[in-house]
Amino acid sequence: MTTTKGSGQRAIGEEQPAMQGKRVLVTRPRAQAAALCDQLSALGAEPILFPTIEIAPMPDSDALDQAIAALEKYHWIIFTSVNGVAAFWSRLDLAGLGDPRGLSARVAAIGPVTARALEDRGVRPEFIPAEYVAERILDGMGDVTGQWILLPRAEMAREALAVELTKRGAVVHEIAAYRTLPAAPDAHGLAELRRGVDAVTFTSASTVRNFVALVGQSAICNLQSAIVCIGPITAQAARDAGLAVDVMASEYTTEGLVAALAGFFSHPALQIQENRWRPPRSQ
Repeated sequence: MTTTKGSGQRAIGEEQPAMQGKRVLVTRPRAQAAALCDQLSALGAEPILFPTIEIAPMPDSDALDQAIAALEKYHWIIFTSVNGVAAFWSRLDLAGLGDPRGLSARVAAIGPVTARALEDRGVRPEFIPAEYVAERILDGMGDVTGQWILLPRAEMAREALAVELTKRGAVVHEIAAYRTLPAAPDAHGLAELRRGVDAVTFTSASTVRNFVALVGQSAICNLQSAIVCIGPITAQAARDAGLAVDVMASEYTTEGLVAALAGFFSHPALQIQENRWRPPRSQ
């Protein structure tokens, strides 16, 4: 018998959502997890929130405040995260300089989400790299010899971009604008993880490191879930922590992560060939 829509059951032949019933652990900060959880729910998954990090302001913002006071000297400001945008603008507002018309520097963003955070504040980035990792920003900046460049970043950010800019002759001020702190263990999320999840998602290297710190190395060794990473930097951090990465997004955004995970669950025969991330062979 064919079931009609509206009865609470799915009609015969109607396609199931891509991740129907899949339990997916979300390790993002609680305040930033809603969009990812909504995207997973829209595809039928059950998102389980288990924050592993928290974003906090720096205890001392003097260095950033001094850079903002000398903002007219900078040729470029490079933002490598939404959190960097928020931290920078909070200090900019306190200095009474929040009006984007006061920014004479050119602005670059690591990717579309960071770019949207800037556009929400009235700033349109001049450059967004095709690959959303910090090093690729260099491709669109041209000759930076002698130019002053401001990098408001996380306290524990990788130094690759600043190092390369300095090699190219730029005067780089890499300033910690915010901190990434370990989150307190979430009892409900930990209990759900122990019940079993189909996938664990990571959106930064710090979410990986603090996940391992929260659940313990012995639990990592016994983890049977698919490991899903937003991009190559996060994937390398997962591998360094002893996790085999099953899925890496081809577009390094939460939308790309969800699309890659949906593909992983929808095409089991292709999981190893197309979706499993493998590190490069040692030379």
